[in-house]
Amino acid sequence: MSNELIALGVEGLGLDLTPENLANLELFLQEMHRWNRVHNLTAIDNEQDSIRLHLIDSITVLPIMRHYLKIQSPQIADLGSGGGLPAIPIAILQPSWHLTLIEAVRKKTAFLQHIRGKLGLKNIEVLSERAEAVAKARPGQFDAVISRAFSSLTQFLDLSLPLLRPGGLVFAMKGKRADEELKAVCIDSWQLLADESLHIPNLAVERRLLVLSPMRKLPLSAQH
Repeated sequence: MSNELIALGVEGLGLDLTPENLANLELFLQEMHRWNRVHNLTAIDNEQDSIRLHLIDSITVLPIMRHYLKIQSPQIADLGSGGGLPAIPIAILQPSWHLTLIEAVRKKTAFLQHIRGKLGLKNIEVLSERAEAVAKARPGQFDAVISRAFSSLTQFLDLSLPLLRPGGLVFAMKGKRADEELKAVCIDSWQLLADESLHIPNLAVERRLLVLSPMRKLPLSAQH
């Protein structure tokens, strides 16, 4: 078991990680750090520590996602996947979930393809496309959409909507501006199912996971 991940508090997340899980998370961090020195995958201050904390940040959402995603093999899109957060850690820990990583920057998708092969992650696919293009090509194909620090909440919801199947869910990872961003969401279009505070061990910043679902539009005959 990785002493570094233990020091960050990964055991306190209650996820019952196996030695193989920890080894794969460690390898992901090592490869991300190695590529970041050359390709600038993430804009961070303290490189190695920040990458590790980003990983912990990413996997704290899992208990909530597990609660809401009841189907056995959900199809999940990660918008603006960047260096693979949160999708790669989630894929490592949830091998039955299928994750589609959508990232328009080719140097980042090159890394995502590399890590897919390096870790043998058969449950992910990488699309070097803008979210709008994927929505046109594959409308209504996803049970859930997630993002981490991708855009404003309203923009994220607008991009997610055409990707979602009926009854689909949006998982928005947000920080201290979550309340402000929620005020801009049209309550006639979206239902807030959950607003969960996330405890990140050894990280004294506010993290929240918002779970939203699009409101069903009534047929015209039912509106009279």
